[in-house]
Amino acid sequence: MNGTLDFKRILKILTRRLFLIISFLFISVAMAIVVSFYVLKPIYQAETQILVNQKNTGEEAYSWSVLETDLQLIDTYNVIIKSPVIVNKVIEKLDLKMTPDQLSGQIYVSNEENSKVLTISVEDLDSTQAAEIANTVANVFKEEIPNLMNVDNITILAVAGENASPVKPNKPLNIAISGVIGLLLGIGLAFLLEFFDNTVKSENDIDEILALPIMGIVSSISDKEYDRSLPSRLTRGN
Repeated sequence: MNGTLDFKRILKILTRRLFLIISFLFISVAMAIVVSFYVLKPIYQAETQILVNQKNTGEEAYSWSVLETDLQLIDTYNVIIKSPVIVNKVIEKLDLKMTPDQLSGQIYVSNEENSKVLTISVEDLDSTQAAEIANTVANVFKEEIPNLMNVDNITILAVAGENASPVKPNKPLNIAISGVIGLLLGIGLAFLLEFFDNTVKSENDIDEILALPIMGIVSSISDKEYDRSLPSRLTRGN
């Protein structure tokens, strides 16, 4: 019974503050639309894949120990690809107007579990430049890695191409998240206002708050209605 009453109470609060909740929802969604479409710049992504093998000969190249060593070196390759040794040469080759740290922050290296195939992803405001950076990083890594490690077998499996669709910002996701946040804020503020609101607005509030029976109701009367009723009362008094 209490659960039913609590639910009715909550529903009543939400209904009473419905305009406030809808306002927060509308404002939050509107802000997300403006930011996603007019403030945030689109970011494009290009990917290339390379296969890295160590310098081995004969049956040793197919042993489990060599394969295990190759997999353990994947993390090392990930660091080398984003290191100044590679990044500085990429900046020089493409004449990029950015620092090594900035370029390194745009490069993401990943690989599937137990796979020696590395995926190099590059994000940039220009889709063409993103593809050029990804391909140049792969080529520079292929040139430099024999000098750094005992690796002489690098194969570029996929060349990065220009991607016409930006990967960021995710406009539908931003709008959906903002809508949920606006809705929760509106509901939270509605309950907060209700918590601090001690005024009595109807006879039902008296029954709920004071648990006292209602003996009668005095309705409000406007000045016009009061003036209109005054002659008749004076007549009855005479």
